[in-house]
Order: sequence, then C-alpha cells, then structure tokens
Amino acid sequence: MSATHREPVAVVGIGQTRHAAARRDVSLAGLVREAALAALTDAALTWSDIEAVVIGKAPDFFEGVMMPELYLADALGAVGKPMLRVHTAGSVGGSTALVAANLVAARVHRTVLTLAFEKQSESNAMWGLSLPVPFQQPLLAGAGGFFAPHVRAYIRRSGAPATTGTLVAFKDRRNALKNPYAHLHEHDITLEKVRSSPMLWDPVRYSETCPSSDGACAMVLTDRAGAARAPHPPAWLHGGAMRSEPTLFPGKDFVSPRAGRDCAADVYRQAGITDPRREIDAVEMYVPFSWYEPMWLENLGFAAEGEGWKLTESGATGADGDLPVNPSGGVLSTNPIGASGMLRFAEAALQVRGMAGEHQIPGARRALGHAYGGGAQFFSMWLVGDAPPTA
Repeated sequence: MSATHREPVAVVGIGQTRHAAARRDVSLAGLVREAALAALTDAALTWSDIEAVVIGKAPDFFEGVMMPELYLADALGAVGKPMLRVHTAGSVGGSTALVAANLVAARVHRTVLTLAFEKQSESNAMWGLSLPVPFQQPLLAGAGGFFAPHVRAYIRRSGAPATTGTLVAFKDRRNALKNPYAHLHEHDITLEKVRSSPMLWDPVRYSETCPSSDGACAMVLTDRAGAARAPHPPAWLHGGAMRSEPTLFPGKDFVSPRAGRDCAADVYRQAGITDPRREIDAVEMYVPFSWYEPMWLENLGFAAEGEGWKLTESGATGADGDLPVNPSGGVLSTNPIGASGMLRFAEAALQVRGMAGEHQIPGARRALGHAYGGGAQFFSMWLVGDAPPTA
C-alpha cells in the first residue's frame, strides 16, 4: 500500500504492569488484563470500542503453557472479535505492535488493542534457551552464552575498552530509578559495583545483564478520527518495519546483522530521516546485555562502524546527552521477554506524547523504538512523532 493510501496511525493509549521477578499476585490472565485496562484508561475507551486484538509473546515453552491466547481472549475482551497472535522470538513485542498498526493503516480495523506479555517466573527461560548437543555447543547456558562471543568480536573489531559495558549498565540502572514500572530499582548502584560484579559470560558481568521479569505492555492504536477524540496527545507512526535473516549462514555478521541495518534504513526512509543522530530525539533500544548499546548504535546508523563505543563513552547516550538511549532503564532493568520489544515501542511513544514522567526527555518530538530477537535474526522498529506524518 502506498503512503498516500495508508490511514495515519496514532497511539492513544499505553499501559504497562508493575514488573517483578514474580508477579504471584495475579494469574497470567490477570497480568495481561492489568496492562490492557491501563491502556484503555489512558485512551478513555472501553472494551466495546476495540475492534480487534493482536497479542504476542516469546516461545510457549518459556512458561510451559501452550497457545495461551486461546484462554486469554475473555480477559482481553476479544470474545467474538478478530484476535491474532504474533511470534518473532525476542523481537515479538515490536512485531506485534507493527501488525496491529498495519491493520489500522490498511483500514481493516479502526481501533485495535495490541498487547505482549511474559510470566517467566512460571518456567525458566535460561534453560529453555539452552538446547542439547548436537543442536548447539556444550555449556552454552542461556542467551548470554550465545551472544558473548559476538560481543568479544565487536571488542576486537572496534578496539573498544573493557569499561564500555559497565558504563551502559550503570546508566540504564540509574535511569530505571525514575521509572516506577521498572523491575530493578538499585538505589545503591555505583559504577564500581557494576565493575566488580561476577563475570558470567566473558566479557559480560552479572550487572551487565537483563533480569527475568513478569510483566505485560499494551497499546491502543487508532485512526485519525479516533485520535481526534483522544483525551491526551497521541503519538503518530511515521515509519515501521520488520526484517529477518537466518541465524546461521555463510557471511553472517553477528556484530552488525544486515537485517538490522536494512530494517532501520527502511524506517528512516518512510519517516524522511536522513541524519538519525541529529533528527531523532530519543531511542528505546533493545539492549539485553550492556555491550549491545554501542553495537546497535552502529547497526542503526547513529555511529560509524567501530565508533559506537565512543558515543557511549562521551556521555551522548545519557538522559542529558544529545542522543538519550533507554531513558526508561531499558531491557537491562526490565525484561518480560515477550513484552520487552513492545515496551521499547511504548516508551518511545510516551516520550513524544510528553507522558514519560520523571524519565521524560525535554522536547522529544521523534523517538525510535527498536527490538531484536532469536540469534540476532529478527528485527522490528518504529519511529513515532508528536505530529501526524506528512504525505
């Protein structure tokens, strides 16, 4: 569909749960309903205003509940309505939002509820991600074991100092202190505490890794007419894209996957962005291990190859820098895997709506939400602004 025939898409409602290692106070249905009700309240809408529901989560074996969407329809007001499930590994939260946005853009539905979730406390994603020989190398425990060699490759390639990862972790954990929904609130965090934390997967230390969280995130997306009735300023979708590539193939670049570069380039083209470093005011980037901030800064076109770590070390990615990255605390502070990508998209939307609370970036008009998943094989991104896109 050409841009001239697409319906403008607005984010008018955002809701997320309180995140914790274990939300034993609610069932899975109660967890998703908590986020959905918050999004509806933000949009000043009711269940009857929702025409379709699009949900996403990480692999079912993370929780041991197969096809949970079948019994969550009632909790999400989806009985008798179209309901879709999306799955693209860790990037699923972003992909789910994009599927919902495309339903509005194509005028299939006028108002859509989209939601992503995870209840990791009911299973163990670490060992769910640790497949037996011969499907992967022995002693490869969890996602960190898979990605650590790629971090080491980045360090060799770029010449980055060993301190870069600790700077990212310290920044994001401090940012999380301003986000009441974040899982980790480490009030005693210091740079030295991060640097002295145990080494888990060389060079990734304990404090440079994401937690395992229970939580959910929801958004209400609507058309131009729906946005006009919204009680709060909406965030407008200026560009969105998904890309994927195989986990393994000859010539695969794990440090800077082509699918990530192509996805970002498509989003920038749609949004008319020619200089992302100067034209984007805030970035919510999927950084499950601290070293991925400088790696993705390069992959997304914010820094030249081998220069991402210099951007981090300069302080530019801090909340008071000229390119704030993860002012919410990011995945390093909150990680309900299925919802982590949608949280990045939602937090970007909150920034341009001016509704991010204590972690609001002053004057943010355009923000990027980014997610990746699998073996750095799935990518989803969107760019939102405070005004409707121009034709």
